[in-house]
Amino acid sequence: MSNPIITELKKRYTTKHYDASKKIPQEDLAIIYEALRLSPSSINSQPWKFLVIESEEAKQRFHDTFANKFQFNQKHAKTASHTILFAQKTHYTRADYEKVINADIKIGRTKIENKEQAFGAFAFVEMNTDDKGYNAPWTKSQTYIAFGNILNVVARLGIDSTAMEGVDHELISENFPELEGYRCDVALAIGYSDTDNDYNAALPKSRLSLGDILTVL
Repeated sequence: MSNPIITELKKRYTTKHYDASKKIPQEDLAIIYEALRLSPSSINSQPWKFLVIESEEAKQRFHDTFANKFQFNQKHAKTASHTILFAQKTHYTRADYEKVINADIKIGRTKIENKEQAFGAFAFVEMNTDDKGYNAPWTKSQTYIAFGNILNVVARLGIDSTAMEGVDHELISENFPELEGYRCDVALAIGYSDTDNDYNAALPKSRLSLGDILTVL
């Protein structure tokens, strides 16, 4: 199939070694950040926080979160140009959703007299919340939508990436108090591959055939 989108997706792979000397241009970072903001979520809940690891101090903090496990990902903490921590709110509340509704009112999407009616969509949250207000499995699902979105965005920008579920959410919470109230279970290292040392760069892309995964009725 000849299509720019498919070509770019065929080229992307999980980077195993980064060239620490190469940094993502600010103009590309701006696109990534806006794409994060524009990511979809159920009822437009946006129950997430994205923490970008850029400074050497932040990279050291992230490096230290691999003290107990997942050391195979530790090298990316300092060699990737940036790492994005994707964190979901563990107790998403009606007050959180009110911020979304107020933003809708501000831009004219929702009329102020319909504000209470707009809370009807919050039923989707309530169906996924326990008696202690915990709804992290649901908010995590929303956060993965944003994660998948950015995987494709960086591929289209010609930026390499490594999806990391191998992160220690407990040490991340300790080392990054900026994420209070949120839990990070996945991170995305982004930058440029050190192709001379990245064995995965030259390997053919492997996926199941379309017939194995797709049925059209």
